[in-house]
Amino acid sequence: MSFKAYPEAWATHAALREAAQRWQRRGLLTASQQVAIEAAYPLGYYRPAWWVRMALFIATAFCISATSGSFAALVGEWHPLFYSILLLLGSLLFLELLVRNGQHYRSGADNALLYSALLAWAWLIGYALRDTGFDSLASPRLALWLVPVLLALLLALVRYADPLVAAATWVAGLALGANALLQSSLGRALLPFGLMLAAGALLWGLRRLPARADYFYYRPAYYVLRTLGLATLYLAGNYLVVREGNAALRGGVGPSTEIPFAGLFWALTCAGPLAYLGLALRRHDRLLLWLGMLALAFSIFTLRTYHAVLPPAVAATLAGTLLLLGALAALRYLRRPRHGLTAEADDDVRPPVNLESFVQLETAHVPAAPTPGFEFGGGSTGGGGAEGRF
Repeated sequence: MSFKAYPEAWATHAALREAAQRWQRRGLLTASQQVAIEAAYPLGYYRPAWWVRMALFIATAFCISATSGSFAALVGEWHPLFYSILLLLGSLLFLELLVRNGQHYRSGADNALLYSALLAWAWLIGYALRDTGFDSLASPRLALWLVPVLLALLLALVRYADPLVAAATWVAGLALGANALLQSSLGRALLPFGLMLAAGALLWGLRRLPARADYFYYRPAYYVLRTLGLATLYLAGNYLVVREGNAALRGGVGPSTEIPFAGLFWALTCAGPLAYLGLALRRHDRLLLWLGMLALAFSIFTLRTYHAVLPPAVAATLAGTLLLLGALAALRYLRRPRHGLTAEADDDVRPPVNLESFVQLETAHVPAAPTPGFEFGGGSTGGGGAEGRF
């Protein structure tokens, strides 16, 4: 019996239908072939448009709050732990019923119930530990609250594969690791390296997920964790983050002072964006490309914060001019695909011939599901895609 709350076929069918729509727009499939694929892989769940999902989320959260308030008014003043336990169990019960009987799949209502249960658990643990006292990240008693909360988040992530739960799990895990390191002076000095090590371990662990049979089930959470891991890896070595973070942990109120291993962190600040951009172009990874450009901008901001050479107006003008010229040159150079790269949008890239004229009768049947780990969409966030173009 699977521990997953949703059937894996829901995520797989949705990925196949999305790929068929993209391939049809790009001329790789005919309209009749797309219809055949959608008929063979139906969506057996309820998931409306995004604005309806948002409305359902708000409405469900309001119903939870109103029901809790009405129940409290009926039964009178009971112990707060009772209300938190009732909210936790009630949210989980209605969540499971909504998924199994209502066939909801991240429709907004099930998301609200999941977050309600997790918040009730976090509040329950915090209330039980209210006498221990923890008011900072370095508090030795903070781990008593973080450990059960992190375990609950991990279970929820494995079962529901929710992207927001994935982000909360990573933040809670980082907080727990930072709390452990902050208990000693040596740990404080090694905190940036510990965070970089944690991010590297996360990225190393995620590299095998695209090859798993349940990859499509965890794909949204995978993207969130990979993005946060890459961002953490860069920010933990950024000179500005390390210097100002060190000053904040020491409780300083004045200007920050120079940090140990400053040269190393300056090197990481400069080399990190270049490494991301180089790997992005080599692997045709769009996520790395976006993060690399953002990291490059933040590295320039870091450099100007401590070593300003030109006035801000002049520096901004020169930087904007160089970026504009570089973008125009890249667009002109990549009008024709070169080295597996192209300036055309994904939907504008056309194959040499239509697949129907190439395979004719062979494409009359419904194509089989792709092998686990295949990434659709022409390299939307990683991989070369159907044509090896980015």
